[in-house]
Amino acid sequence: MEYPEFYMEIEHIVLKDKLSLFLGSTREGLIDISYLDIVKMAGHGCVLVSGTYLMALKGLQALYGTEIPMRGEIKVELRNKLSDGNTGASAQVLSNITGATSDTGFKGINGKFNRRDLLFFGADITSNVRFTRLDTNASVEVSYSPERVVNSGAIMQSALGPNATEESRKKFPVQWQDMVKTIFQHADEVIEVS
Repeated sequence: MEYPEFYMEIEHIVLKDKLSLFLGSTREGLIDISYLDIVKMAGHGCVLVSGTYLMALKGLQALYGTEIPMRGEIKVELRNKLSDGNTGASAQVLSNITGATSDTGFKGINGKFNRRDLLFFGADITSNVRFTRLDTNASVEVSYSPERVVNSGAIMQSALGPNATEESRKKFPVQWQDMVKTIFQHADEVIEVS
């Protein structure tokens, strides 16, 4: 399969996963997650998927500093309710990266490695998402504002709007991925960590 080349240039998220180490799934328990991995999981790359990936990347960097984030030991709280817009899609990306789930994840082994009750919706926060370390209770909030650098609605209208032409529909996939690339190029403008 072929993917846009810029996918390969995006910084990976590396975490340590004690469950993976325990089960021997990875040496040293290290899990390397790329944007391409997330695109494969979601089935596509878009403003939401790229922004959620960036929120996790920047949020975990701020939360852990020079330490490697501990997958499965991070509480994730989203401001939106599960039924709001595409919150479920964003939650799946965050769950895939952090291991956090609501009630559908791995229940653990002998009281260890539980992934349930770590993902929450409708949180009383002003940002989009809050990440909290279970070991220290330290937390960071992350906001994502893609409208600062792109207009996804205008690009979508070029393919689906009433004035869309055959030519504009053909150009749409390239324009869409150019928009996603722009989001990554301007990560510091669209992501705020507090």
